[in-house]
Amino acid sequence: MIIDCHGHYTTAPAALDAWRKQQIAGLTDPGRAPRASDLRISDDELRASISGNQLKQMLERGIDLTIFSPRASFMAHHIGDLETSRTWAAICNELCCRVAELFPEHFIGAAMLPQSLGADPKTCVPELERCVNEYGFVAVNLNPDPSGGHWKSPPLSDRHWYPLYEKMVEYDIPAMVHVSTSCNACFHTTGAHYLNADTTAFMQCLTSDLFRDFPTLRFVIPHGGGAVPYHWGRFRGLAQALDRPPLETHLLKNVFFDTCVYHQAGVDLLTKVIPVDNILFASEMIGAVRGIDPQTGFHFDDTRRYIDAAASLKKEDRQKIYETNARRVYPRLDAALRARTEILA
Repeated sequence: MIIDCHGHYTTAPAALDAWRKQQIAGLTDPGRAPRASDLRISDDELRASISGNQLKQMLERGIDLTIFSPRASFMAHHIGDLETSRTWAAICNELCCRVAELFPEHFIGAAMLPQSLGADPKTCVPELERCVNEYGFVAVNLNPDPSGGHWKSPPLSDRHWYPLYEKMVEYDIPAMVHVSTSCNACFHTTGAHYLNADTTAFMQCLTSDLFRDFPTLRFVIPHGGGAVPYHWGRFRGLAQALDRPPLETHLLKNVFFDTCVYHQAGVDLLTKVIPVDNILFASEMIGAVRGIDPQTGFHFDDTRRYIDAAASLKKEDRQKIYETNARRVYPRLDAALRARTEILA
């Protein structure tokens, strides 16, 4: 089985974007603010948005299942207040749930959290509980920078985040550490802010004892870990200089990396530097990089090709990257797949 741990609903019907624009307009003109019930998207519209896009590419590339969450750049936690984010997250999560219900063999949900700048992370807990208990979601996306590129929140190692971590540990779900839109002109959203945040999150974990307090807490750092694999020696050296334990024991029981790296040399580096047990297959298809690579003739985000061609990987390594690592890091996904197998049997 090939499990893609990083998919976003980037092809949602246009009505969702229109509703969001109305919500934003309502922040300054309350008379324009829409109700959640004003958004009407039929099952047929959802099917059409998926069948000709994500599902089509999954079937073409031989990907069986995608862990599916709301569009990352649409989270935009810097907009409005906590109530704004609560309503927006609930709408987006419900749509992902409906997609998973319409295509249960191919999609399972991960929750967008209703984060808001300055709000206590414990305010995210009710939506997390709803998504796990009612929707059967298997993970959350955690934005370490709700300010949108200005980094006004405490680091992930700060006790500020602990109420959320406590609930994640209770439910045994991981977080993909994923920022949203940058409203800071210095940082392009997908070309700089995302990759900077991946690297920053790793360093925040390195300099802390977070996983001593939460030994079963798990983070998936996307986009291949940003600069982490390329500068692995630097991070090892910094850990040594800062009197941190070796990275293998300090972080690699809790931190994992996905394969959203869009060229062969990058995946080759990732798979040579990072232990295979810490790599999860992902593509983020129809995401930040949607074009065809003129050097190969294939889509940049067709990451299965890179894994299949990585010379350093053995057959059993690919099995871990494609399936078994994901089932270990996302226990609720594993339980859902086992239950499905029992029903079919």
